[in-house]
Amino acid sequence: MEDWIDYYDSTHTIYASKLHRDVHFELIARDIIGYIPSRDATVLDYACGEALSAGKVTEACAKLILAEPAPKVRERVAARFAANPKIAVHSLDELRDLPAGSVDLAIMNSVAQYMTLPQLEDAFTVVKRLLKPDGRLVVGDILPPDLGMMTDVMALLRLGAKHGFLWDALVSLVKTALSDYRQLRTTLGLQHYAEADMLAKLAAAGYRSSRAKINIGHNQARMTFVAQPMDAVQPMD
Repeated sequence: MEDWIDYYDSTHTIYASKLHRDVHFELIARDIIGYIPSRDATVLDYACGEALSAGKVTEACAKLILAEPAPKVRERVAARFAANPKIAVHSLDELRDLPAGSVDLAIMNSVAQYMTLPQLEDAFTVVKRLLKPDGRLVVGDILPPDLGMMTDVMALLRLGAKHGFLWDALVSLVKTALSDYRQLRTTLGLQHYAEADMLAKLAAAGYRSSRAKINIGHNQARMTFVAQPMDAVQPMD
């Protein structure tokens, strides 16, 4: 994961344009809001990235914890939301010092593919300690084993056509083919999980879970899972 952290901490070209970047975060914020149980909730966004639309998320909850491993990204996020009293910014290590049972909803979106299995298991453990007895963990953007790069390409082009940055998306694909991202994806690879495998890994970490009907974000070839501690007071719907 460290190589990926370095990549996202650098000046990268993962987004086709500013509009693509904005749409990306707006869609994620919209989907996160759909999981927030109440306006009194405390929400954790684990490895949040730039979290450009976090302000919109705070309109639906009482507190939003943004945890980000990349130092430069974390500094930008902290500066961006310094005036928002509902937002707290932490490193992933600092999550271990937060009070147990203090989070209603934890989001891990587009994170698992960059983690080794021990890192993912540790993240599940850290989050489980933070969740309230009836809290939920939402693990989004999981790559299934048969997902190829062309599927991601087509999802990006459809998004670009829908939101007005199709040409930028086409240009970006050429740049990405020559970029550090492509090189990292080729050399390091991304972690893929079958539905049954992810359910089993969550169970081994002490959760009961199910696959959501809709994935967080624009790429519906990927998967989202909703999990709850096995000793939860209330079962999942």
